[in-house]
Amino acid sequence: MDGHNSNGTHDTGAQAVAQTTPARRRSPWPLAVVAALFILLPFLSWYGTTFWRELDDGEIEKYLNDEQKPRHVQHALEQIDRRIVKGDEGVRRWYPQVIRVAGNSLPDLRMAAAWVMGDDNKSPEFHAALKQLTQDDEPAVRRMAALSLSRFNDGSGRAELLAMLRPLSVKLRFAGTPITILPVGSSVTREAMVARVRDERGAVQEVRAPVAGKIERVNVVDGRSMAAGEELLVLAPDGKNAWEALRALYLVGAAEDLPEIERYARGEAAGMSEEIKKQAALTAEAIKSRVARK
Repeated sequence: MDGHNSNGTHDTGAQAVAQTTPARRRSPWPLAVVAALFILLPFLSWYGTTFWRELDDGEIEKYLNDEQKPRHVQHALEQIDRRIVKGDEGVRRWYPQVIRVAGNSLPDLRMAAAWVMGDDNKSPEFHAALKQLTQDDEPAVRRMAALSLSRFNDGSGRAELLAMLRPLSVKLRFAGTPITILPVGSSVTREAMVARVRDERGAVQEVRAPVAGKIERVNVVDGRSMAAGEELLVLAPDGKNAWEALRALYLVGAAEDLPEIERYARGEAAGMSEEIKKQAALTAEAIKSRVARK
């Protein structure tokens, strides 16, 4: 009796066809859409965020003026920088806007503008704007400006270059009681959270590293409140930043900078690589040679 219903008709195969055929017809396109989305969405995310995507002139103009999306401004600046490096004279049309970005309220945008301006060391407008940025409130912005100024053979940012070779004191901008703080020896990137502090109103605020480095000293006693301007911790120099500073001082360093540079050349700066030690020795030799020629 297999394959027959109560009426004796043979309908098992017919039922199977009736049940499965519509399903086969409906399933391919939803699955194809889902599969396509798995491919398309990451691409769209990359397309909208990567700085390597080429922008045309209209997009650069639009992105430079997009104050709601800082990444758009950064993307436009990156594209302008690439054109400067290629020697595209037409890029000068955007120089006034690059200088305007150098006055933006966001430190990351001021840093990006300073980086771009260093790649045209023939522009007097960029030169003047960079000198102003050496007085910025943010250490990272001052450092980028000083590095770019060295491309102009301008040593007016030397004090900041030397500061990149020295420990940086991180001070509280408000009175409060530290709750948590990273331990000595912790390596941190710029903007990494290094402490949480309860302010006088009872709100918990985060303290972030102004530059990359390694925590060398912590000045916190459990339960003790701290005044605004009091030193919270000290950051030892980051190797990458130290190397960049030494390369810039190779161009603009002076005789009075030698003690700090030679300390690196002798390997006395903790945690620095052999490459940095060699760069310090080259920088010291270049400075001594310049002094001897005068």
